[in-house]
Amino acid sequence: MAAKEEGIARGYWKEKMEESVFALFSPFFVSVAAGNLDPSTFRHCISMDLHFLQAFVQAYEMAEDCADDNEEKKLIRHLRECAHKKLHAYDAVVQKWGFEIPKSEGVPVPDSMTAKYKEFLLRIASGIVEGEQVPCKTATPFEKTKVAAYTLAAIAPFMRLKSYLCLVTHMILTYLHPNNTSDHIYKKWLQYYSSDQEIQELAKKTEDVLDTLSAPLTGEELRLTAKLYDQAVKLQVEYFASLPISQQQRTVVPLARVQDLNNGQLTIFSDFDLTCSVVDCAAMLARLATVITPCWTLADLKKELDAISKQYVDGYEQCVESVTIGVPGEVFDYDGLCKALEKVAEFEKQANARVEESGVFKGLTLHGIKHAGQSILLHNGCREFFQKIKNEHPGIDAHVISYSWCGELIRSAFSSDLKASNIHSNELAFTEESVTTGEIIKKVETPFEKHQAFMKILQGRESSGNSDHGNKHLKVYIGGAVGDLLCLVEADIGIVFGSSSASLKKLGTHFGVSFVPLLRGVVNNQMELVDWKPKSGILYAVETWAEIQAFILGL
Repeated sequence: MAAKEEGIARGYWKEKMEESVFALFSPFFVSVAAGNLDPSTFRHCISMDLHFLQAFVQAYEMAEDCADDNEEKKLIRHLRECAHKKLHAYDAVVQKWGFEIPKSEGVPVPDSMTAKYKEFLLRIASGIVEGEQVPCKTATPFEKTKVAAYTLAAIAPFMRLKSYLCLVTHMILTYLHPNNTSDHIYKKWLQYYSSDQEIQELAKKTEDVLDTLSAPLTGEELRLTAKLYDQAVKLQVEYFASLPISQQQRTVVPLARVQDLNNGQLTIFSDFDLTCSVVDCAAMLARLATVITPCWTLADLKKELDAISKQYVDGYEQCVESVTIGVPGEVFDYDGLCKALEKVAEFEKQANARVEESGVFKGLTLHGIKHAGQSILLHNGCREFFQKIKNEHPGIDAHVISYSWCGELIRSAFSSDLKASNIHSNELAFTEESVTTGEIIKKVETPFEKHQAFMKILQGRESSGNSDHGNKHLKVYIGGAVGDLLCLVEADIGIVFGSSSASLKKLGTHFGVSFVPLLRGVVNNQMELVDWKPKSGILYAVETWAEIQAFILGL
């Protein structure tokens, strides 16, 4: 039997799910998870929840009036009743957490972001969409149904985000050591949300009703529904990111703000192949060679490239296997790791020599390489991360250090998003006519040369910076290959990107390196409020660039 087709609402959430990490890495959520959020901030947040619930009850009621079909009205009425039930039970639930909503002057007025979302939601529910009003009392049944669908599209992201936070709080509870939770004042809140089946069911039912109401909509109307869903997601994420934190509250996120770039320094390093790019530069050069090189027949070139690729992959696996024989270490062994990487370095040099000897990259034009670089697909969020640094955080220094044979490919891939001088890589040699000779100008061949480039950049940065203030120079390295290991452990914060780093994790684990989910590491650091430390033997794993941006730059 064929799998059931995914609903519209779940499709919207899949497209926007990455944005939810900006709520997870917000100072509010991280501090709650760590148990050291200022209680006044928490009381403010739970007070705002009442305004959201009130708005949902009102919006569901207005959507029910707009629904034309009796079954649709019944479904929406059930959603309204569920929200109404949560609203009336809220006081009792909050008291179970050990808190009370201030009663002396009634419920606090909504803050700016809460008010902004309420106004957005109720405007849509009243039929004002994209500046045009659809009066539900006089509209046709189809027009009224559209308004109901748009209203559900504005509610569904909130419910799904809350449901997602439920799952994350369950994960957060597994981070907490039993001996360290006696003073965790938000543990009951975490436990409640980790097991809140009502919000999970309400999220699913809201999505189901949205799917039903969206069924008769045209393509243009569905695009508008998706746009409203997107706006609602952004408003919700902005709400969490903007929750007021006491000036006395020390937090570890976002890193750029915590570092105080007026007095300290923050330098970001990244690998390129498969960390920034979806495919590695070698594959791109091989594809380019099969199209334009005049030195080979197509069949012979493909055969030679396939042989080089197979020899590299097989040899690389054997190399990693040879240095991970025996029982893995329980403590971080930096010297042992360096010794193992000497074999990896020798292998990389031999592999590059074979490429040069083959001549497969002789005859490529500089123009063709630049054009190919412009078509390199970067991972979702990667380009935006570097653009945000350039446009909003000029005090942060960003560099790419890569094994790539051709730095020009990387420069073209980033265009103006990253300074050309901040890209450190090998290069292909060119004739005066801008045609490649097949030779590789070797600058960054091995893990040790990557590390040397890393240290040289830091030395230059510190000698020209404000190190005389005595403030910490914080170094972040993002990578996903064995060649990144020395830089990853040398950095204050080493971030391992993606699930394609099996060899890196195998080699690192063998020498006592621990791989911790980044959110867990951030929560642990918030608990202890200690400085990030290089050569700690702890690396932090992420699956998306959104996590990296949320942690370092914030929203």
